[in-house]
Amino acid sequence: MKAAPKTETQADSDTSELLFDDADWSFKSLSRTYDAIERVALDDLGLNVYPNQVEIISTEQMLDAYSSFGMPLMYRHWSFGKHFARDEKSYRQGHSGLAYEIVINANPCISYNLEDNSMPLQALVMAHAAFGHNHFFKNNYLFRQWTDADGVLDYFQYAKKFIAGAEERHGLEEVEKVLDAAHAIMDQGVFRYRRAPELTTEQRQARKREIEEYRERTFNDLWRTLPDKEGAEEATEAEKEKLARRKQLHLPEENLLFFLEHNSPILDGWQREILAIVRNVAQYFYPQRQTKVMNEGCATFTHHYVMNALYDRGQIGEGAMLEILHSHSNVLFQPDFDDQRFNGINPYALGFAMMCDIRRICTEPTDEDREWFPDLAGSEDWRGALRHAWTNYRDESFIRQYLSPYLMRKMKLFDLTDNAEDSHYVVGAIHDEQGYRKVRDALANNHDPAHTDADIQVVDADLRGDRQLILEHSVRNGIGLAEDSRTEVLKHIRELWGYEVTLSGIDHDNGKQLYRTSTIEAEDGGA
Repeated sequence: MKAAPKTETQADSDTSELLFDDADWSFKSLSRTYDAIERVALDDLGLNVYPNQVEIISTEQMLDAYSSFGMPLMYRHWSFGKHFARDEKSYRQGHSGLAYEIVINANPCISYNLEDNSMPLQALVMAHAAFGHNHFFKNNYLFRQWTDADGVLDYFQYAKKFIAGAEERHGLEEVEKVLDAAHAIMDQGVFRYRRAPELTTEQRQARKREIEEYRERTFNDLWRTLPDKEGAEEATEAEKEKLARRKQLHLPEENLLFFLEHNSPILDGWQREILAIVRNVAQYFYPQRQTKVMNEGCATFTHHYVMNALYDRGQIGEGAMLEILHSHSNVLFQPDFDDQRFNGINPYALGFAMMCDIRRICTEPTDEDREWFPDLAGSEDWRGALRHAWTNYRDESFIRQYLSPYLMRKMKLFDLTDNAEDSHYVVGAIHDEQGYRKVRDALANNHDPAHTDADIQVVDADLRGDRQLILEHSVRNGIGLAEDSRTEVLKHIRELWGYEVTLSGIDHDNGKQLYRTSTIEAEDGGA
C-alpha cells in the first residue's frame, strides 16, 4: 500500500517532535537540542558566533572555576582557595546556589555546564552561553579591541606553567608576595584607552623625519615676532629636570602595573613577568566590567527568544517550558529599593528589559518613541537593531542611547542625590518629563568606569635621586579613598617599587590637595 505524499502541515509536524521528554539529560539529547537551538540562533536571529565547545562539569569543578576569576586554566594563589572554601560552605549550607554555566571568551567558545542541571536547564544555558554570550564576545567592539580569543587559552596555560615554575625556583612565599601585591592593584593595571603600537627604531626615525619635514613646510616666521605672555618666567632647572624626567618615563601613566613592570628599580625578570601576567589577566576582563548589562542582556534575550521559538514549534513541552520560565524569572528578579535584598539594579533585568524594549520600539512605536528614537521607531528590523547595539556600544553608552521614557516609568527609576554636606538624601529626579534625561544620565554614569573607578596615576619618579614614587588620585565629587585601605595598598606598591611611595588626593575641580599618604607615615602608624 503506497503512502500518500505529505502535506506542508504534515511535513512541518515532523520537526515538532519533542527534543527531550525527560528531566534527565543524555549526550544524545544534548546534541539534538544544541542543533535545534543553533538553527534558531543563526537562521532566525542572525547571530554570528565562534565554534562552540560545550563541556559538562561537576559541582566541585564549577566551584573551582569561578573561585579563580571564572577560568579553569589559572595559576595557583591562596585567595582562590579561600574563595573556593567560602563558596563551597555557602553552597553546602544552602545559603547560595551555583552558576548554571560558565562561558569563556575564546575561539572556540567554551561553555561549562553544570552536570546537576536538568535537561530543560541544559537547553536554556546552551542558548544563553553558547550563542548569546558567544555572539557578544565575537562581535562587540571592546572584545575585538582588547582580547585575543584565538590565543587566550594558550596564554593562560603559559601563565599557569610560568608561575608554577617560579614557585619551584624561588619558593612559594616569594611568588605569593609578588602576586599579593599585584592583585592589590589589579584594577589599576589596565589600559583604558587604546595605545599606538610600539615602533621599531627605524620606524621612530622615519616618523621623526616626517614631522621635521612637515614643520619646515609649514613654518611661518611671523610666529617668532609674537611677544611672550606677560609675567611669564623661565622654568627653573629643577622644573626643567622634572619635565624631562616625566617625558622620558611617559608620565603621567594610568596603568600602575605596567609602570612598575617596566621601571621598578628592584624587581628581577621573573617578578616583572608575573606583573605582566596579572596585568594581562586584568586587561582580559576589563571589557566584561564595561559590558555586564549588555552581555547578560544579550544572552538572556537570546535564550528567551530561542526557547519560546522551540516551544512554538512544538519541540519543547509545556512542563519543560514552565521550568525554563521559572529559572528565567529568577534570573530577572529585581528587589525594590526599600527591600532588604536590594543591591542595586540587576544587570540581567535591566539588560533584558532594554533588549525587549528595542524590539517594541521597532515594531510597535508610540509617538513618544518616534520623538526619542526617530531612526529606530517603526523600522521593523529589530533583529538588525539589536545586533547593531550589541556590536557598537558598552553599558554606559548603550544606556545613554537606548533607555526609553517608557522603560524608566515601567521600572520606576529615580535618582538619589547624596551630598556629604547634607544630613539626608534628596530625590534629584523621577521618571517624568523633567527627570527622564537626568535619570538616564545618572544610571549611565553608574556603569561608566570613568565615574566608578578611582583615577590614580603615576605622576613622577626620580630614579636618579631619592627614587620616591609619586601617585595622584584625581578626586571627583568629593569621593576619596578610605584611609585604611589606601595605607594597606601603598604597602603593596612599595613591595614592588622598593622605595617610598606617596599618594596625594587632588580635587579634580579646583586642584587642592585633600589628603596625602606615604609609606613612611604608614610604617610610623600615621596616614
